[in-house]
Amino acid sequence: MAWFLGLGITGVVLLVLSLLLDGVLEGVLSAVDAFDALDGLLSLPVVAAFVSMFGFSGAIALETTGWGVAGAIGAGVPAGAVTGWFAYRLGRALTDDRSGAAPRDEDLVGLAGSVVTSIPAGGYGEVLVRLSGLPVKLAARSEVPVARGAEVWVEQALSSTAVSVRVVER
Repeated sequence: MAWFLGLGITGVVLLVLSLLLDGVLEGVLSAVDAFDALDGLLSLPVVAAFVSMFGFSGAIALETTGWGVAGAIGAGVPAGAVTGWFAYRLGRALTDDRSGAAPRDEDLVGLAGSVVTSIPAGGYGEVLVRLSGLPVKLAARSEVPVARGAEVWVEQALSSTAVSVRVVER
């Protein structure tokens, strides 16, 4: 029983290490081309899930039934495999999530902001805008000079880091 409990505890320790080391085992295994085809099946969270469930299920089966070690292994392997598969699917679902699309240049047009570095006529200064709730500092260009602290609207995205602005008139 000590072996099974040791495996269960080892699996939990591996899971904690997978959270702390984030991708180290994947980096080591990616050097071998054969592991690339497995596409995450041998990731540290999957291995940790299998080992811990195998160990704990084996310990429970050994203590509660009269099956012996072979029966405990027979109970632990499928339990570990199912748990490892769920860990794999959860990892894939998290990495394949495309709900948080990156902002595009067009998303900048129409944003309000304030000038943090004055903008000379035809030259560049800096503005601070809020994009998706986060402050973003961008290079800004204007047809007319704009003083620091002025409120502006983004008219056009010149690039992902530069915009054309106009002063907000009230």
